[in-house]
Amino acid sequence: MTTATLVVAVSRPWFWPVSWVPAYLGTVLAGGRWVPADLPRALIALLVLGPLVWGAVLAQNDRHDLTSDRANPRKATAPLVTGAVDEATLRAWYRRIVVVTLIAAIFVGPLFVLGVAGVLLLGWAYSAPPLRLKTRPGWDVTVNALVVGVVSPAAGWSITRDPWDFPWQFGLIGLLFAAALYVPTTVTDRPADEDAGDTTFAVRFGARTAYVTGLALWAAALAVSVACAAADVVVPRSTLTGQLVTIPVLLTAYAILTRRPSIPRLAVLSLFFAIPTAGFALAVVG
Repeated sequence: MTTATLVVAVSRPWFWPVSWVPAYLGTVLAGGRWVPADLPRALIALLVLGPLVWGAVLAQNDRHDLTSDRANPRKATAPLVTGAVDEATLRAWYRRIVVVTLIAAIFVGPLFVLGVAGVLLLGWAYSAPPLRLKTRPGWDVTVNALVVGVVSPAAGWSITRDPWDFPWQFGLIGLLFAAALYVPTTVTDRPADEDAGDTTFAVRFGARTAYVTGLALWAAALAVSVACAAADVVVPRSTLTGQLVTIPVLLTAYAILTRRPSIPRLAVLSLFFAIPTAGFALAVVG
């Protein structure tokens, strides 16, 4: 494998949409159009929020999760686990990607640079000692939910409008949904994390508590979204009827698919989540 191929493998391309989708929704909400007015800046932002940020964050994560990754079937093909790269190489890549990420972010805007720097800092705090928030139950969920559910849409919003105008209601909805989608992943990785001595949310509280917590967060996100639509705040009122019809479907899908979570099941859940996502975007543009 070439160096470029290995770098891409470390960045896990299937993770890129995790930040792209909320960032794009933030852009749509800010501009009320499918394609941002400043397309070049938007494309640079996609580069930063996709391969660059994920490359840096996951390189850091791989370095400090090697023990649990070796016991985790989901991480069996990770370059550090297979020996395709060593830790020194991964450390060097991390530093270079961070530099490139911050330079690229400059072309989007100074406040965007601050946001990206904050994400990189949170990525470090999540994986690396002494903080290693991944092993601090509650903080592991909060960090991921904050980055994906709040920072990503705010970054997309900032391409078109001032970041301080970003609506807090949209951030709250994103935070709740992101937390609900992240909690089940701590259950899928629980055996490997336990063997490695990593006290994640599911390791500390157990699979049942994680399931109930995730379901509660999912229901709360749906409830806040409906309340915003009823008030015609952030979420267009035109989506209210559609939300009321789809809520039972979304709750049932979450309850079934996260009962015994796996990556394929969570992928199916993401497809269900695409329903209200698409409906929101269509309503905003329309």
